[in-house]
Amino acid sequence: MKYLPAAVAAIALLAGALAAQTSAVTPEEAVTNLEKALKAARTLRADFEQLHYSMSVSEPLREKGELLFEKPDRMRWEYKAPQDKVFLYKEGVLETYLPEDKQLTRSPVAEEALKSDIFGIFLGTMSFHDAYAIESNPFPTDAARVRQVKLTPKTEGDYSHILLEIDETTWLLRRAIFLEWAGAKREFVFSRVRTGVRLPSDAFTLKVPPGTEVIDDTGTIKGQGQNL
Repeated sequence: MKYLPAAVAAIALLAGALAAQTSAVTPEEAVTNLEKALKAARTLRADFEQLHYSMSVSEPLREKGELLFEKPDRMRWEYKAPQDKVFLYKEGVLETYLPEDKQLTRSPVAEEALKSDIFGIFLGTMSFHDAYAIESNPFPTDAARVRQVKLTPKTEGDYSHILLEIDETTWLLRRAIFLEWAGAKREFVFSRVRTGVRLPSDAFTLKVPPGTEVIDDTGTIKGQGQNL
């Protein structure tokens, strides 16, 4: 009986998801609207929560931070809890800065990641209609006026499928869930999403203190901090 409250809560959330699917917009049209909204966004700023689910751990690992995006190919994921870290993507290179470890790593991003991961959604590097089979797929939510869709890759890759929750008032992304074949999954939840905003002039420059170990994609180590 101890699992009953959780089951009731899950049923309530699923009922909410079904109630939220009131739009006459088809899954294909919803995805098209998402693509158009992201394409029209010259800049974007949002808070995010990232959850990592593992088959071996009952509770997900939760991380929170802020996303900054600027067309055509600049993105900054700044994590603020539980650990400070920064992922900065620009011009095909990902820079990862871990202040606690005093280390910055620069590496190219694989083409597959740009097409199938969260990066690809914001960068618009692939067409959803070309890459995925698209269908409606309600899943538990506490949001109203959203369209939930399931994307199944037409070509086998890292994920069995992806679930998207799209805000029907803005047609921007509210949630994205990436489900791996082995059962693990990653979830991104976005809030306070704003487009066309002015971003800090240094948003896409990493400033690291002297003494930071900088490792490039070939493994060369530079023993001093620098702005990249």
